[in-house]
Amino acid sequence: MPRQAIYDEIELEDMSYDASKDLFHYPCPCGDRFEITRQQLRDAEDIARCPSCSLLIRVVFDPLDFEEDDDADQTAAQQVTSEGIATAVASAA
Repeated sequence: MPRQAIYDEIELEDMSYDASKDLFHYPCPCGDRFEITRQQLRDAEDIARCPSCSLLIRVVFDPLDFEEDDDADQTAAQQVTSEGIATAVASAA
């Protein structure tokens, strides 16, 4: 598959954030908007796609800004696991 060209490079702070969808977006020349999720950024992905056309942009950001998200996700996962174990132990007793 041929590599697609990047239309532009956009700083993350120039993008808008939609908390309900947990994604950043930026206007596309076609009238739609480029989108990239927080999870993609946490995974060090830097390409935002427009769902309506073939354009791509590179999002310029500091991956260190998303390390706290990873820590919070790990803490939440550990808490859920701990609560599940505590519930299983309590119901077995």
